[in-house]
Formats: sequence, C-alpha cells, structure tokens
Amino acid sequence: MNNEFLELEEKIVAMLKTVFDPEIPVNIYDLGLIYNIEVKEGGEVVITMTLTAPNCPAADFIVEDVKMKIESVEGVKKVDVNIVFEPEWNKDRMSEEAKLELGFL
Repeated sequence: MNNEFLELEEKIVAMLKTVFDPEIPVNIYDLGLIYNIEVKEGGEVVITMTLTAPNCPAADFIVEDVKMKIESVEGVKKVDVNIVFEPEWNKDRMSEEAKLELGFL
C-alpha cells in the first residue's frame, strides 16, 4: 500500500468518527460498526459496515451521512456502503473510549 492510500484511509476514518447513531452518543467508528474500508484505484471507496440492530430506525440516516461525509474527502470520487449483519455486531467491537462513554467499563 502506498502512502496516498494510507493517507486517504486515515482521512476516511477521521470522517467516520464524525458520524453518529442518533440514539447513541458515540461515533460509528468507535462503536465498531465499520468492518472494512476498501480504497480502490480511481478514488472509489467501499465501506462495509453493520448497524447495532437489523431494524435500526436510523439506518438510512446513518448510511446517507457516511456517504455524504466520505464523498467530501479530497480524492474520493465514489462511495459504496454495504450493510451486513454477519458477523453480528456486539459491544465487544466497541473501542475502550466507547465502552467508557456508555458505561460498560
């Protein structure tokens, strides 16, 4: 991986940390909802993510927010967001900060 890709990935992660599930005061990255970030040639980005619950009422809002914010990153031309429920999300996927914030530690 060259530096350009790594820099782009860092910027994408920084953007993902500004996306929140409206019902949880922790960003989706620290919640562990992002399973994979794939940066392809030509500025195409594929995000594989999950939701805290399959019937999450904020799903559309979150996906739109992710797309909008990542599309605003310099160098990104196209964003695809894949929602998956395998492996199933659980609180073990959360960062230490998120667990602390939500009172799990």
